[in-house]
Amino acid sequence: MKTPTRREFVAGGVALAAATAGCLGGDSGSESPELGTIAESTTPTGGQPLPSPVAGDPDADVTVAAFEDYACPHCGTYSLEVFPQLAADYLETDQVRYEFHDYPIPVDQRDSWQAANAARTVQAEAGDQAYFRYSERLFRNQDSLGSETYGSQADGLGVAAETVRTGATERRYDETVAADRALGVDRGVQGTPAIFVDGAPVEWQEIAYDPVKEAIEAARGQ
Repeated sequence: MKTPTRREFVAGGVALAAATAGCLGGDSGSESPELGTIAESTTPTGGQPLPSPVAGDPDADVTVAAFEDYACPHCGTYSLEVFPQLAADYLETDQVRYEFHDYPIPVDQRDSWQAANAARTVQAEAGDQAYFRYSERLFRNQDSLGSETYGSQADGLGVAAETVRTGATERRYDETVAADRALGVDRGVQGTPAIFVDGAPVEWQEIAYDPVKEAIEAARGQ
């Protein structure tokens, strides 16, 4: 069966997205400032599978885990509209451990996997802090995912553009991305973005900050 392109997926999934609040299948068009140093690590990471990129306090009592597909427009909405609020309230104040997990549905057979590989190349070469900055740039440039974007968006992050392009197009970190996807399958992820707070899925009718915040506050016993 032919895998739909991202454009076909979005066009065919508008009604479905309204009910599921995510990509089974919108572009957000919004732009947020880069989040700075929400992740402490600037240490390159070797070997596969790579560990999950972590922001906030790695030893915090509450863990938020996000499963996303870089080609999913609903993940773009979450990452550019919801995540910055979560970061300001909980990550920059070290109240939450935040894990990013790749979950290529895939919305786009090429971009879902290549973009994840590009981001993991940045993580491997420059650490988690660079990873989260680069991840945000990918979501901002979701409409132009491809080898040129993967290279150009690495500017200033301590990793060569050609290294990122090659890592993406040769899918050097597929082992890591596939392991993350398998973890999501084990947790019952069926669409993206899928957010878990201390292992429990966030239930939402639409992608918004309040359901995530309420789940975090409940986990913190507030």
